[in-house]
Amino acid sequence: MSDVWTIRRILTWTTGHFEKRGVDAPRLTAEILLAHVLKTGRVRLYVDLDRPLSKDELAAFKALIERRLAGEPTNYLTGTKEFYNRPFKVDARVLIPRPETELLVEAVLHAVPRDAPSRVLDVCTGSGCIAISVAAERPQATVVATDLSKDACALARENAQALGMAERVSVLEGDLFSPLPPDATFRVVVSNPPYIDSGDIAGLSAEVRREPRLALDGGPDGLVALRRVIHGARRVLEPGGLLALEMGETQGSAVLELLRAAGYSDARVEKDLERRERMAFGTQPAA
Repeated sequence: MSDVWTIRRILTWTTGHFEKRGVDAPRLTAEILLAHVLKTGRVRLYVDLDRPLSKDELAAFKALIERRLAGEPTNYLTGTKEFYNRPFKVDARVLIPRPETELLVEAVLHAVPRDAPSRVLDVCTGSGCIAISVAAERPQATVVATDLSKDACALARENAQALGMAERVSVLEGDLFSPLPPDATFRVVVSNPPYIDSGDIAGLSAEVRREPRLALDGGPDGLVALRRVIHGARRVLEPGGLLALEMGETQGSAVLELLRAAGYSDARVEKDLERRERMAFGTQPAA
């Protein structure tokens, strides 16, 4: 009987193993990986706790455990990440969407009318999670997404196609605003750019360091991309348009100063659900 590995037994063992090795959220991680192997939902695991695993299922699960312990992020192992109630494909080409970025989407949606056409630009789109979420929630909006990474653009297009937004989200490869037509204007410019100090990259967790450095490294002060987005958005925002940014939790005062120096009105910083300053906003002057 001891050779029979049920869902209950394997979850208990894996959770303890992950705890000993310092894996974040050990029980949740075990559940997500096992549900992925068994092609089921996490709730179903608890319905079938006494179900034995086959040799092939055990082998596949063991392989995922080893990759997770080697520092590979859980969402790269499963190939998906839920964001704003939609499943996005993710892999080593892009940053894994974070829950706090959903708050940035919320802020953008408040600025985009429900019942009138508008144009939104997502700079540094990565997986396309912001651009696609906005398009899905605002059917009359036209969304353009840009990214310097050819690989990220390819994955963003895959996600747009999979989620039925390919006709309403245009993904353009290039540096920030450079792929845009010269006369392009937008109601909202949103960006989750790289904002980590270059010198801090080596100290990040093994999992985060597996994500693309291009999506993490914000230069010597962490503000290189933020500075360029803040200045570049002034050229493409409509009068009264909104710039919405994600930033590092210690960068609030510096980003606020950049927004004010660039001439935005109503420059402000807002906190996430954990009371950390993670978002900054500025409005294009009406005149």
